[in-house]
Amino acid sequence: MNSFPGELILESFSALAAGLLLNFTPCVLPAIPVKIRTILHHAGDHPASRIAAGSAFVAGSLLFFLVLGVVTATLHWTWGALFESQWFLIALIVLLTGFAFCTFIDVRLPVPQFTQKIPGGRYLEPFVSGTFSALLASSCTGPFLGGVLMFAVAHPPSTIISLFALIGLGLGLPYLILLWHPELLRKLPRSGVWSLRIRQSMAFGLLAGAVFFTGSLPYQAFTRWLWAAWMAGLAGWVLYVFWVDHSRAAKIVATLAVLVGIVPFYVTGLSTSTKGNGLHWIAFSNRAFTHALKTNHPLLLEFTAAWCINCQVLEDSVYVSHNVIAAARKSNLVALRANLTRPNRKLELLLRRDGGNGLPYAVVIADNGAIVKRFRGLFTAAALEKAIQNAGHL
Repeated sequence: MNSFPGELILESFSALAAGLLLNFTPCVLPAIPVKIRTILHHAGDHPASRIAAGSAFVAGSLLFFLVLGVVTATLHWTWGALFESQWFLIALIVLLTGFAFCTFIDVRLPVPQFTQKIPGGRYLEPFVSGTFSALLASSCTGPFLGGVLMFAVAHPPSTIISLFALIGLGLGLPYLILLWHPELLRKLPRSGVWSLRIRQSMAFGLLAGAVFFTGSLPYQAFTRWLWAAWMAGLAGWVLYVFWVDHSRAAKIVATLAVLVGIVPFYVTGLSTSTKGNGLHWIAFSNRAFTHALKTNHPLLLEFTAAWCINCQVLEDSVYVSHNVIAAARKSNLVALRANLTRPNRKLELLLRRDGGNGLPYAVVIADNGAIVKRFRGLFTAAALEKAIQNAGHL
C-alpha cells in the first residue's frame, strides 16, 4: 500500500500518454476529418476565441471519458462495451454518414439555432467534435492503455474516474495546442481547388468508417456491397477531378485518395481472401477451452469483435503471418477465438479474469497451463511468434 501513491503518479502520466497515443490508432482515424475541420474553422479567430474553441474540444473529450469512467467504476464495463449495442452502432453509422456529407459540401456541423443565442453557443461544434473523437477512440485500446486500465479497475472508483479523465485530456490536448499556437498550422492546405479536394477526400474517409461499422450488424453480406459502392463512389470522384480540374495539386490529392482508399478496402473486410490462410481458429467455449488444456498443447486465446478496427488489423496482418503460422504448426498450437461483437456476459467476465479490459486482447498459454504472454492493443507478428515458441518449451 505504501507504493500506491508512486504507482498512481506513474499511471496518471501513463493515462495522459495513452490518450495522446490514441490519436494515432486506427480507431480514431475516421474522426480526423472532423477534428481538422474544427481546427480550420477556428484557426483565424481571435486568440481568446481559439483557446475557447480548443478548450471546448478538450471538454467534449473529457466529458465522454468521465462518463465512461463512472460507468466502468459502477457497472464494471469493459473498454468498448458501447459498441456491442446494435442501436448504438446504427446511431454511430448515421452520425458518421452525416459528418461525411457535411465535410463533402463544406457546411458546419448541424447544431441547433438556439445554441447561438446562449453564451459560448458558437463553441458547441468543437465540443461535439471532441465528444465524437472520444467516442470512436473507445472502440479499441491503444499503447499503454491496457496497463492503465488494469491498474485502474483494481482501485477505488475515484481512481478509475480520474485516470479515465486523464485519458480524455490526453486525447484532446494536441488540438488545444494547435489552436493555441496557430503558427503550427501554416503548412495546412490554404484555400483553392486542391484544398477543396482534400476536404472531399476526407469525407470518403468518414464514409469508410460508417461502412466498416455496418459489418457489426446483422446481414453482414450487405457490407460487401456497401464497400463496393464506396469504392465506386471514390473512383467516380477521382475521374471527375481529373476531368474538370486543371490543377496538378488537385490531381495528386485525388491519386493519393485512391491509394489510401485501397487500405480500408482490404484491411477492414471487403477482401476476405486472407482469412482462410491464417491460423485454424476454433470458436471459444468452455468445453473447447478445457479440451485444449487437456491435450497438453500450447493455447492462443484471442478476444475480438467485428467493430474493433485494431482487431481487424491484427487478424489481417499478425495472425496470417507465415512465421506465426509456422510456429503454431510446429508447437501444435490450439487457437481459440472469443467473439464479443454481440453482448456476452460470460466472455466479458472471462476477459477481465484473464487480465484484459478492452479489445484487442490475446493471451498465449503454455501446455502446462501457465500464462506465457498477454497482448493488449496492437502487437507485432514477431512478438506473437516468440510467445508461441516459448509456450512450446515450457
